[in-house]
Amino acid sequence: MALLTQVGIEVGYHRFLSHRAFSATKPIKVLLTVLGSMALQGPPIYWVATHRRHHRFSDRPGDIHSPHLVSPGRWSTLRGMWHAHLGWVLRLELTNTAVLAKDLMRDPLMVRLNRHYVWWLALGLAFPAVLGGVVTGTWSGAFFCFLWGGPVRIFLVQHLTYAVNSLGHSIGNRAYDTTERSTNNFWLAPFTLGGAWHNNHHAFPGSAATGLRWWQLDPGYRLIWALQKMGLVSQVKVPSREALRARWAASQTSDSASDDTENMEMD
Repeated sequence: MALLTQVGIEVGYHRFLSHRAFSATKPIKVLLTVLGSMALQGPPIYWVATHRRHHRFSDRPGDIHSPHLVSPGRWSTLRGMWHAHLGWVLRLELTNTAVLAKDLMRDPLMVRLNRHYVWWLALGLAFPAVLGGVVTGTWSGAFFCFLWGGPVRIFLVQHLTYAVNSLGHSIGNRAYDTTERSTNNFWLAPFTLGGAWHNNHHAFPGSAATGLRWWQLDPGYRLIWALQKMGLVSQVKVPSREALRARWAASQTSDSASDDTENMEMD
């Protein structure tokens, strides 16, 4: 259940609905949206609007979960990390979906899926419980499968997703010189299905792949690639080698310019 709902968030909500990184057949569109809804991170239209807001104002005023916008002072780094990880969720600040997700609001299928969000969430809790009860033939089996496949699974997947917001803008390395402070975290990437290659994502937000080098593990893109081979998704967007080289070269030039400026200031 953790793997399925993580696919729903990273591949479905994120790469498919938020960034239109590929097109999908109707059954795959429904499946990814339902799986994402089971993760208890909000209805799909709300999630997409919030994420697009993050990209529009990333690490600037207006970014709903940047770790860098807290007031300076004691423990400001920890307070920023807390806000980016979970504090922003508890504030219940809404994003204008009519502005940032109007394409989804014009999609009758997506509106229906969004309207039944609570039912998809309930299904995500009921399915492991029923399966556990059938397999074990006991009420205790049903309860423990509900517990681990429901609340514990939701807790795990939520914190993996939120770690990309907090750690992915605070800790890690930056392969590309982007306008915000996104980072890559190789150790977190497998557990987030590639979402932790966050600096790569901000450099190429419309890409279906976040692992942009051969050694960067990106299970989410491997799934998209497999679905493409089966004819279930199409128009998969990935940056060309030329685009990658150009962006890399521009980042190196920018870094060199920054180093020169720092040396001049030190002199």
